[in-house]
Amino acid sequence: MRRPGSSLLFAAAAVVTLLVYVTLAFATYRALLFLWAQRPDPVTTVVVVVGLALGMGYASYRIGTARIRYALDAVELPPGEMPGLYRRIDALSARVGVETPRLMVASLPGPNALALGGARDGDVVIDGSLFRLLTAAELEAIIAHELAHLKGRDSLVKTLGYSLVRTATGLVWFVLLPVALLVGGVARAVALLRDDDPVAVRRTIRTADVAVTGLVAVCLFLLTAVVQAYSRRREYAADERAARLTDPLALARALEKIERATTPGGLLSTLVIHGDEEGPLTDLLASHPPMAERIERLRRTATERRRD
Repeated sequence: MRRPGSSLLFAAAAVVTLLVYVTLAFATYRALLFLWAQRPDPVTTVVVVVGLALGMGYASYRIGTARIRYALDAVELPPGEMPGLYRRIDALSARVGVETPRLMVASLPGPNALALGGARDGDVVIDGSLFRLLTAAELEAIIAHELAHLKGRDSLVKTLGYSLVRTATGLVWFVLLPVALLVGGVARAVALLRDDDPVAVRRTIRTADVAVTGLVAVCLFLLTAVVQAYSRRREYAADERAARLTDPLALARALEKIERATTPGGLLSTLVIHGDEEGPLTDLLASHPPMAERIERLRRTATERRRD
């Protein structure tokens, strides 16, 4: 219950709040109109925006790769310790079309492998437990899979895709900012006029924010789904190339063993070969295809090869 005379005070606060937000919304709207009037031709605008997004994405890729290399604390496996494995890696690298990568051994969250870098500066990082878990043929197939990722510079392309997604989402949010300010101001003014309690005020404001940011969320979801679909295609492509270079059943067995022995998560979850997300929504946003589907495709490849 308001004290006598406080209604006028709350009404004045609501009016001031609304005026502040309306002024901010109008100023933002005028700024958008000014920027739109100063824009260059559409082709130049797209080139500049995409160029900036790709430049930031490349910087993020370089910094992120260096961060992962530092966090892994991996040790290079000397060629003298496993000369036979290095000979197979040399042969596989020549067939894939990449420089022979450094073979690094690290303690990953689970028995897994990942590729860092590209065709000329790549590293293949292997969890030490894979040397005990896999046979020589299975380990060779896993390395061939990672070499395919190096050839396609998949980690770089995916990072650039995420940068474009962030840029596009930021532009959508910037265009909607005047609307967000106006809706937020109205929600706060109405809450003051009704003398809502703090919980109700926050609920009203949150509802208004959700109404405006829903479009941004939809945009982000759709663009992210496109990038993740590309990532899943690259996983299949890496499996197919590894199957052409090695025994597809060996790769299938290796994936089965890794699936039984590890659970994805943490910093490296988008880089490792494991992937077993479930559900229609997570399927759309998963960076890796379901492991069972990958294994089944490899088995079909082996069957077709025997028939041929």
